[in-house]
Amino acid sequence: MGNESILGSCLCGEVKYQINGPFSVFQYCHCSRCRKFTGSAHASNIFVPPEQFLWLQGESQVGRFEPADTRHFATAFCQRCGSSLPWMNKSHTLYIVPAGTLDSDPGIRPSQNIFWDSKAAWAIETCDLVKFDQLPGRHQ
Repeated sequence: MGNESILGSCLCGEVKYQINGPFSVFQYCHCSRCRKFTGSAHASNIFVPPEQFLWLQGESQVGRFEPADTRHFATAFCQRCGSSLPWMNKSHTLYIVPAGTLDSDPGIRPSQNIFWDSKAAWAIETCDLVKFDQLPGRHQ
């Protein structure tokens, strides 16, 4: 993995950021906090040191929530559209970048699942589900 620059943004485009490689950790987190924050079965996070992260636009639109009972976890979001956004951990050593907010392929793939024992009871491996290239018709 080289020193690529990858851009990311929120859904409305108000907030934009850049991460610079190399990237070393990409993982799925199944903890209940990540599930609540993403509204999904897991978070897809890339860890980036602060010196490899830059807000390009709209940093003033970034909201943050820090649960009092957590050691590392926080969240960040666009205050206009609600999109998840990168957040600095509480110890200020890493940005946790939601991979779904990246505008292109970071060139790294997830290497692990964490908090697997906390996964949602309804979660099913995506490879076990029927796949469609677009929205299926009503009778498919």
